[in-house]
Amino acid sequence: MKKTKANILIVDDDPHILFSLQTLLERFFTQIYTEKSPDKVPSLLLDKEIDVIILDMNYSYGETSGKEGIEWIKRILEIDANISIVPITAYGGVNMAVDALKSGAVDFVVKPWQNEKIISTINAAFNYAKSKRSITILKEQKVLFNKTSSISLNHFIGESDVMKMVFEKIQKVSETDANVLILGENGTGKELVAQSIHNQSKRKNESFVNVDLGSISENLFESELFGHIKGAFTDAKENKLGRFEAANEGSLFLDEIGNIPMALQSKLLSSLQNREIFKVGSSKATSIDIRLISATNSNIYKLVNEGIFRNDLLYRINTVEILIPPLRNRTEDIPLIADFYIKKYLNKYKKQINPLSEKVIKHLQKYDWPGNVRELQHSIERAIILSNSKDLSIIDFQFRNSINETGQLEFKHFNLDHIEKWAIESCLEKYNGHITKAAEELGLTRGALYRRFEKYEIKKY
Repeated sequence: MKKTKANILIVDDDPHILFSLQTLLERFFTQIYTEKSPDKVPSLLLDKEIDVIILDMNYSYGETSGKEGIEWIKRILEIDANISIVPITAYGGVNMAVDALKSGAVDFVVKPWQNEKIISTINAAFNYAKSKRSITILKEQKVLFNKTSSISLNHFIGESDVMKMVFEKIQKVSETDANVLILGENGTGKELVAQSIHNQSKRKNESFVNVDLGSISENLFESELFGHIKGAFTDAKENKLGRFEAANEGSLFLDEIGNIPMALQSKLLSSLQNREIFKVGSSKATSIDIRLISATNSNIYKLVNEGIFRNDLLYRINTVEILIPPLRNRTEDIPLIADFYIKKYLNKYKKQINPLSEKVIKHLQKYDWPGNVRELQHSIERAIILSNSKDLSIIDFQFRNSINETGQLEFKHFNLDHIEKWAIESCLEKYNGHITKAAEELGLTRGALYRRFEKYEIKKY
């Protein structure tokens, strides 16, 4: 007969009762604990995951009212509201049973018990405890999902050879349960890769929990990842579900894993190796079953060489590596990506704009897009919002350059057309659109300046 995987605690001051119940229940349940004094129950609950407590109602000599048991029911449920408590006493009665149920007990057993009856009662109590824990976790998972999920579910866009290789690797790794490390610059879509892997995996119907490690302060790392129990520290006013437990049976995405403090790396490694976590303030292990997906824009191997990231942790998280290429290395995908976002924002902002001209597309392909796809997306959205024409020109797109310490503009590249266009636009802005003054400073005739307006699609002031 297969035992039910449940942790049962028997609390009774009679050693014969403890021995008899333990002997009986060991045949049906995987783990049985016994305790003579209820005073030791609170500390035991911090160390053990208990599903059902069989609780004697009287402990003082001559006491038969059950008041002690009622108080302990309330106290235990304050520690863990998901435990099922089954009172047991030789002095049963309707009033005591009613009081116990009102206090939070799930059923009531009278000594001497019938074996079949008590097994049935404990099985029902265990199933109830299991359902309460599931509901609690689902509620907290929903809160975490609403707080952390900002992922667009749009598919990747690209037909370049490098992206085809990425798509192939995503498909292959999704069919496994291997840990994945995603590498790439900011804005390349690492989060989308993680979501795509989850959506194609056997865990697709379970939770996908995203953790941005770069946004969590160091003193909250452990609590955010592993959770904490009530009273673990000053502000711990209630139990908190950690991201590991919230992702149980699903996928956990640790973004910017290169930011995790060295002191916590050993705990993360231990959790992954042993498949269990310890909540802050508790010595009780909680089993976890997750598929780990990590990502970083840092040079993780350089961090290892510098002693900032553990080598053994790196081996644990990167069973498979996926490198997402920057947009500048797949410029042939820019027209597809631009077309996708133009259609998206035309629909969002209820505008009518013609497809991009070949000239504009070539300009977009010349720019190196340091912010990658995210920068292109935002640039297109901004252009559509601000444009008063049905045709977008290159001037509608804002390219990100930088200012050096002397206050001079530094270009990301030295394309002469790009620099000349910038000089003309800057000079026009300086003279508030006065063509003659701008032409004089640029060393051009008015006619030459007008020809450059057409060449660079510069709007006349």
